[in-house]
Amino acid sequence: MLILDGWRNTIFYIQRRNERILCGMTERSMRMKKVAVITGSSRGIGFGIARRLGKDGFAVVIVATGSQDKNQKALDILAADGTEWLYVQADIGDHDDRLRLVAETVEAFGRIDVLVNNAGVAPKERADLLEMTEESFDRVIGINTKGNMFLTQAVARQMLSQPMEGHKRGTIINISSCSAQVSSISRGEYCVSKAGVSMLTTLYADRLAGEGILVHEIRPGVIATDMTSTVTEKYNKLIEEGVFPLARWGTPEDVAGAVSAFAGDDFLYTTGNYIDVDGGFHIKRL
Repeated sequence: MLILDGWRNTIFYIQRRNERILCGMTERSMRMKKVAVITGSSRGIGFGIARRLGKDGFAVVIVATGSQDKNQKALDILAADGTEWLYVQADIGDHDDRLRLVAETVEAFGRIDVLVNNAGVAPKERADLLEMTEESFDRVIGINTKGNMFLTQAVARQMLSQPMEGHKRGTIINISSCSAQVSSISRGEYCVSKAGVSMLTTLYADRLAGEGILVHEIRPGVIATDMTSTVTEKYNKLIEEGVFPLARWGTPEDVAGAVSAFAGDDFLYTTGNYIDVDGGFHIKRL
């Protein structure tokens, strides 16, 4: 239900079960505020990114496969921060959901300025490379790489319909992983999927540079999230052994800081680059 006040200057959507939800905002803010779409943003790294970009002044689109009711706690935190948000329940591995995500964002805000391709899955069960199933490979690649490829395509088309502002029309940020380069033979499909994301960064950066759309990549290392909670003991041991020069777990906020830098206007003469947020794990040492 849409309600306009007597001055026709404030818009609110009344929350209903399983409907997309748009927080209260003024018509002016809808016209002026930049908009960031963050996939997989109801928890973990994605939520850390959404919260940081909200504090940076972006309106954020929270994208997750679960219902709004399931993720209300995260949305309440954003509201308490004063962040304007839209919730869209969508699976980026699904063609129709990707197009609907873009359409609902544009319907609500009129634009997309930043896309953060964060959503991703790990194999349901780790298995030796010689035991990996085609079903597991297809699932991980379908979400992590194919979903990234075609959501970026849809968002880039939308960005191209928007005017240039200074030297930039939009920013796309891919959250890949140190696994794009580091071998993990018990989850080969994940490594392949993230290596694919790295090449997508290069390809889209090349294709879109002349259009004023910048493309960047962030490669997190060992970040404390639900995905890594099952291997806590393994990584604690590696940290204690000094494998990571910065001897601690990374946090979603560490990744969010790098996203914030790329999403702003301080990197206008760079594209197709990546940054490691991995505690120095990438450093080769003797």
